[in-house]
Amino acid sequence: MTTTAPVIAVDGPSGTGKGTLCARLAEGLGWHLLDSGALYRAVALAALAAGVDLDDESALARLAAGLQLDFTAAADAGIGVHLGGEDVTERLRTEDCGAAASRVAACPAVRTALLARQHACRRAPGLIADGRDMGTVVFPDAVLKIFLTASAEERARRRHKQLKEKGMNVSLAQLFQDIAGRDERDRERSVAPLRPAVDATVIDTTQLSVEDVLAVVRRLVRERDLKTGTTHV
Repeated sequence: MTTTAPVIAVDGPSGTGKGTLCARLAEGLGWHLLDSGALYRAVALAALAAGVDLDDESALARLAAGLQLDFTAAADAGIGVHLGGEDVTERLRTEDCGAAASRVAACPAVRTALLARQHACRRAPGLIADGRDMGTVVFPDAVLKIFLTASAEERARRRHKQLKEKGMNVSLAQLFQDIAGRDERDRERSVAPLRPAVDATVIDTTQLSVEDVLAVVRRLVRERDLKTGTTHV
């Protein structure tokens, strides 16, 4: 019998509240955080900065292998990201970076390069893993699997509100088109397509507040007695 740190996998498309949920869970349990989406966004950001073609799979894989990322619970209740010691949280959240990351994530060599890095984040007392294939590919033995979803219209509205609060003039219609297009690419890609694990609890957050979602997930955590920091497999 071996002992390994437990994982709570939280999957789903962007704009469903995964980052906030994961940060609150990690803070409450005292567990580590992994934002796998930020890994792909960081590869995309590095590629854009270096002028690397987003179709050059080998060059993207080399960038992925050399990333130095750290995750923390951010002040806005999301997940903060540091790349090489620099806070790049806001740069990773831009629409351009998100669109580029969707293309990068479709590259098998990039996903292979990042898989070991994601596995290395699994440390005691436990890990909260935010992504799109955490429960299906990266941590199929996660002790709890959550899949958050919400309508594309609601996710575009939430993103529009966030950007307007930052003083950015953006088109709600364009945001909706971008989100719908990204969803389609993520669902249809040949490697690790976006879908809930067969044993995941699916939560539609369209009409739910952050506290509503937290209440549901905290109940599931209590039911699995995820307080000890280790689980036997």
